[in-house]
Amino acid sequence: MQPQVQNLYRPKGRGGQFRIAVARWLPGPVLFPSIGLAVVCLAMVAASDTFLSVDNLVNVGRQVSINAIIAAGMTCVILSGGIDLSVGSVMALSGTLVAGLMAAGVPPPLAIVLGLAAGLLCGVANGFFVAYSNMPPIIVTLATMGIARGLALIYTGGYPIDGLPDWFEFFGRGHVLGLQTPIAVMLLVFAMVYVLLDRTAIGRYIYAIGGNEQATRLSGIRVSRYKLLVYAISGFTASIAGLVLTSRLMSGQPNAGVSFELDAIAAVVMGGTAITGGRGSIIGTLIGALMLGVLNNGLNMMGVSPYLQNVVKGVIILLAIYISRERSRIA
Repeated sequence: MQPQVQNLYRPKGRGGQFRIAVARWLPGPVLFPSIGLAVVCLAMVAASDTFLSVDNLVNVGRQVSINAIIAAGMTCVILSGGIDLSVGSVMALSGTLVAGLMAAGVPPPLAIVLGLAAGLLCGVANGFFVAYSNMPPIIVTLATMGIARGLALIYTGGYPIDGLPDWFEFFGRGHVLGLQTPIAVMLLVFAMVYVLLDRTAIGRYIYAIGGNEQATRLSGIRVSRYKLLVYAISGFTASIAGLVLTSRLMSGQPNAGVSFELDAIAAVVMGGTAITGGRGSIIGTLIGALMLGVLNNGLNMMGVSPYLQNVVKGVIILLAIYISRERSRIA
């Protein structure tokens, strides 16, 4: 007679049975975000006749692009078990640096490279203190958030920087192969991060660090090196987003990116990535960013108060975190 294998984790009571039902109903990290996106889209179609218009859909894609670019880098950080609160400020610093250098007569290609390098350097600094100084990520990135924002305000004197060359608007308003440039840049960034996370050993190490950092370290993997890498990626994607936003506005705004880190984290969590790390998908992040963008667009079209919009987004994020946590416990 074959012995029966018992479930070692079998929650009792109605609450436990409900959690099991939720986990079984959502078997994959991308399924729930996909269902959520479909539900939100159907709700917006029912609420507004113009939601499916070409102009509005293009507008949604353009609005989503910047947050999605930041969220791509944030996904790497959260998968490793970290968090990055500095991305909005880093975006502002990179964007104002690019604008200021071009306005000062620096060759535009060099100005762009220096602006991207500034974001990368901020990410490396975050990664160094987190990985090699063993400081809590939330404290480190909270500090660099203030430093980067302060540097952007000092550099600009608190005023926008205008006078950018006309061709620079290509990154924020141009078109590539029929797609608006911000959308094309977003897709390129996600394709690169997808390859990194799903097709390379580095991606497997990032997942492993988030799942069990101590076991990963004992297996001989240089954990600190890869933790430094994910923060560098996050800083670099934030600087790309800063470049796109500066191009769209045709000015360097030192106050740009306020609370963008919260939207990026929301997109990652709504996309099914566990906030504690080790489980998630870059495709899910893209779906989460689209869901957040569609929700914002639809609520704006319906004339919903911005204050109420924050409440709605908060409830959705809490629900996403709850489902993610319960799946992790049952798994």
